[in-house]
Amino acid sequence: MTGDTGGAGLDLHSHLEGRVRPATAAALAKQLGAPEPPSGWSAALRLERPGDLTAYLACVAASYPLLRDPDAVRRVAYEAVVDAAADGQAHLELRFGPATHVTDEHGLAEVVRAAATGVREGAAATGVPAGIVVAALRHHDAATNEAVARAAAAAAGDGVTGFDLAGDESRWPAHAPFAPAFRIAAAAGLGLTCHAAEAAGPGAVEDAVRHLGVRRIGHGAHLVEDPRAMARAADEGLVVEICPTSNVWTGAVDRVEDHPARTFLDAGIRLVLGDDNPVQTGSLLSGERRILRDRLGFTAAELVRLDADALEAAFLTASERRTAAALLAG
Repeated sequence: MTGDTGGAGLDLHSHLEGRVRPATAAALAKQLGAPEPPSGWSAALRLERPGDLTAYLACVAASYPLLRDPDAVRRVAYEAVVDAAADGQAHLELRFGPATHVTDEHGLAEVVRAAATGVREGAAATGVPAGIVVAALRHHDAATNEAVARAAAAAAGDGVTGFDLAGDESRWPAHAPFAPAFRIAAAAGLGLTCHAAEAAGPGAVEDAVRHLGVRRIGHGAHLVEDPRAMARAADEGLVVEICPTSNVWTGAVDRVEDHPARTFLDAGIRLVLGDDNPVQTGSLLSGERRILRDRLGFTAAELVRLDADALEAAFLTASERRTAAALLAG
């Protein structure tokens, strides 16, 4: 398995909007007649320095005007799977907030279908299983997020595999308002995850579990501040999707060496890995795995354990799980 070689593993936390190739951004901008950023798309899409979650998300949003057409969404989703395969990844869960890309001409269903088509085409071309995790967004109202959940539910089993809550947790920390959307997604059989304790405190994890019914937590970096909350997470078998480089750029940790992954592992918390927004941070999943091994001291056995937890926690069908396991085995 990849734990013995330092390969990439399964990518269970990555955003479509954070995987727009600069060359693709330039091509899409040309199609739209949009001006080139003064310093070019590579610079426009790349973070200059660590800051906070608000600044981080603003950089990711630089790609939003380029995704106002379903064909662009499909292309970026397809290329994300191709890039994941080139990185040695055994599976890609690609999450995105479709409501951001809706226009008067293209509604939620069409946008979701475009992303799902892109990952299906990418999986067929590469042999790497991939799925879309549709995200409700914290700054949108309840009606919008429930419509997003219905669009995700309609595409369940047809490229859409999960449902998420994302956005600026520092400004919209509550989870209860999103419970109806998560009930819709759960009824459709979608896997549930939620960004929590990325910018808010450790209580955000328990809040997300209680109100949204999730068993996976995106980032969860501030969970380390409460040993009792960590113990509950371990006892309940929660899975934390860690993204070390991203957490430096959002200001959740000062340095990757300060990331709580080791503390989580020692506390018995199940961990999986993601690269979050790799165009913005410059680190794909293989780079995140090297950080675990070389800078956070994960042993080969611990990386094998991470792979096993990822295989179990991933939003995969039985046949896709077998494919991912075979890719892990090399």
